[in-house]
Amino acid sequence: MLKTLDPLLNADVLYALKAMGHGDRLVLCDTNFPADSIARQTALGRLLRIDGVSAARAARAILSVMPLDSFVDDAAARMEIVGSPDELPPVQQEVQREIDHAEGRSWPLVSVERMAFYEQAKRAYCVIATGETRFYGCFLFTKGVIPPTAE
Repeated sequence: MLKTLDPLLNADVLYALKAMGHGDRLVLCDTNFPADSIARQTALGRLLRIDGVSAARAARAILSVMPLDSFVDDAAARMEIVGSPDELPPVQQEVQREIDHAEGRSWPLVSVERMAFYEQAKRAYCVIATGETRFYGCFLFTKGVIPPTAE
């Protein structure tokens, strides 16, 4: 155990989050997402896991240490529902609350069409699979920066 770190952040996930640079993306996905096959195409090249928890709980852990990119409009994105792109199911509403809490302000999720989401996921730095069983529990987060502190 480490002080002040969320215990869900295992060594593999922490390595990836630390290794990512400004503008790199991660995929946070549900159990139905083709996580392993997509992960093999990412920069990291292998699947990471935060098993046994919801997408919102995993998002809370990740966003407790990773800032979102304030230089782009789509630093937090969601897979849109096929045939109902404007609908926000409960799983996405829950992750939206975690994003807003982590960033200290409203930070709306951008909608990405399902097939476009898969293509963007292949270009991500890594994929983190969760235990989320609800449909459309898939998200893209773009890493931002932490400004230097004044000395």
